[in-house]
Amino acid sequence: MLDLNKKFDLENTSRIKKFLLIIAGYMFVVLGVIGIILPIMPSTIFFILAAASFLRSSEKNYERLINNRYIGKYIKDYIEQQGMTKNSKIISISFLWLSLLVSIFVFAKFLWLKILLAIIGIGVSIHIGRLNTLKEETVAKDKKARNKIGLSKIKS
Repeated sequence: MLDLNKKFDLENTSRIKKFLLIIAGYMFVVLGVIGIILPIMPSTIFFILAAASFLRSSEKNYERLINNRYIGKYIKDYIEQQGMTKNSKIISISFLWLSLLVSIFVFAKFLWLKILLAIIGIGVSIHIGRLNTLKEETVAKDKKARNKIGLSKIKS
């Protein structure tokens, strides 16, 4: 699990390792963005892997990712509390099925592909449904607590 309170110990990391981790982080961000667009590919896990790569290589890139107004909140909620809010689950599953149904009925020409997309959608829906459901109040309290103890750099 990523520790958002961890100080960046980048002095002990070699330049080659930092470079490779930064490249991997950007690769994971690209895969995450593709995952937002394509229903058969997850996005959150790639953003979490990007955060882990940047945590070990570049404080600037890590902060930029975590504080991104579109995806930062979801990454922090998932990393810090191992779950998603009910609203986030509803939005995620809704967009998943909207894009899957468009893919199935508009783009997929083969029956086996339509079935595969439906099976993937069911699997992802079950995974999201099984995640801890965070209460909006808990997320808001945690945000206030982070600000009180001086972690206000991590915006939500």
